[in-house]
Amino acid sequence: MSSLRYIMPRGETGVRETRARLSYVTWARYSEEWNSTLHTHTCAELFFITRGHGAFQVRQERFPVAINDLVVVNTSIPHTETSTDGSPMEYVVLGVEGLETLTDINGYALLHLLAEQEAVTVCLRLMIQEIRDRQPGCGAICQNLLEIILLRLLRREDFALGSAPEGPRASRECDLVRRYIDNHFKENLTLDQLADMVHISKYYLSHAFRKEFDTSPISYLIARRIQESRFLLRETDLSLSQIAQILGFSSLSYFSQSFRRLEGVSPIEYRKHRQANG
Repeated sequence: MSSLRYIMPRGETGVRETRARLSYVTWARYSEEWNSTLHTHTCAELFFITRGHGAFQVRQERFPVAINDLVVVNTSIPHTETSTDGSPMEYVVLGVEGLETLTDINGYALLHLLAEQEAVTVCLRLMIQEIRDRQPGCGAICQNLLEIILLRLLRREDFALGSAPEGPRASRECDLVRRYIDNHFKENLTLDQLADMVHISKYYLSHAFRKEFDTSPISYLIARRIQESRFLLRETDLSLSQIAQILGFSSLSYFSQSFRRLEGVSPIEYRKHRQANG
């Protein structure tokens, strides 16, 4: 007799937890009568393409989708879908409250399911079966299946999810922008991009963000970069030019000026002082 025993890790999921709550499950097959107009929802939607191919539109951006693709669309992001003649799309849509993708500043993510495809497909089939049968415990089972799907997806390095902010609209928008900056501060972010992401003017965003966090979005972005630069100056041998480029500064001089303004010393002085003091 042979056996294999595996002790499960305690308190370790390997992914960031979210407050995701399954709101609805929809199965649909595209037809000519489908009304493909831009629309929004009060929760995030996960579109799993299970057959056929077509196109998906988010705001004014349009891109092709096909079987085994997943499109995640955040709350209040205008979107729609169309099918290709001769190969109508079928898809399962999960409406999920308290969830948002942080992968793209435009409020959506497009993934092609790879290693996780088989497990995700099994979970979706079980969800549809539970919804149709409506047996006791259906809601709890579907919620658990959702969490399995999310955990599988979050193993990917090219995908990030977070908990959708709660509270008044301005607070939610500012919190979304702040957390997006925390996850994408190395990228070339502008105030226009951040404002467009939450569908408000850049002037309103600047005012609301300063009221919420006592700083502007761009000042917060720079501070976040400088925080990371301190680690790179202490723990690596990267040149100042390399650090400036990694962190998204447009030039070495801009990096040095920003560092001195926030830290009171130049980057090279900071590095020498840290090295001299161990």
